[in-house]
Amino acid sequence: MKKVAILIAILLLPSLFYLFLYTGANNFKKLPYYGPKQVDPQNPSDTTYHTIPDFSLTNHNGENISLKDLEGKIYVADFFFVTCPTICPKMTTHMLELQKHFYDLEDFHLISFTVNPEHDSVEVLKNYAENVRAMDDVWDFVTGPKDEIYELGYNGFMVNAMEDESAEGGFLHSQWLVLVDKQGRIRGYFDGTSTSETNNLMDAIEILFKEEFVPLKEK
Repeated sequence: MKKVAILIAILLLPSLFYLFLYTGANNFKKLPYYGPKQVDPQNPSDTTYHTIPDFSLTNHNGENISLKDLEGKIYVADFFFVTCPTICPKMTTHMLELQKHFYDLEDFHLISFTVNPEHDSVEVLKNYAENVRAMDDVWDFVTGPKDEIYELGYNGFMVNAMEDESAEGGFLHSQWLVLVDKQGRIRGYFDGTSTSETNNLMDAIEILFKEEFVPLKEK
């Protein structure tokens, strides 16, 4: 009987541990929200958070891509350019790590916006995507009117994206990898040049996927 009891305890332990971690609001880590928010004074719990605005651009396959294509997906966005001599190669390497880790999840996506669209045409981005072994169904490289891209970077993702003659390569852009949830809300900024920050980003993505199934309590 003692051996049977021990066996039952061993079999039940993983399930009990799972319930301990993922049931109940107080046992689950929640990611913050970034950007301006609006709070209803009559109902403080009813808060509207900043969301990414709509856009209409072109990906490396010559296809139109807009916010609708990202609806219902957790995604990571960054701003780069193909001829970048500094941080872009490292950022692309870390985006590739995200692809390797989450490629089999249909509701996960990566999107990279060029800050040099006059050079980074569809053909240039197509070659770049092939060289880094990006998967078409996971990762979009996007070009279009530079004013629209810069506006989207600054007021949408709230990162730098602009021409700057004093910057190496002639463009100033952020090193941040921006994590966005399925409702289009920014949930994190992670240094795309840092391996440890990329690992933290992977953990944050896992948390977002669990949010759908775990009861959360607003703080």
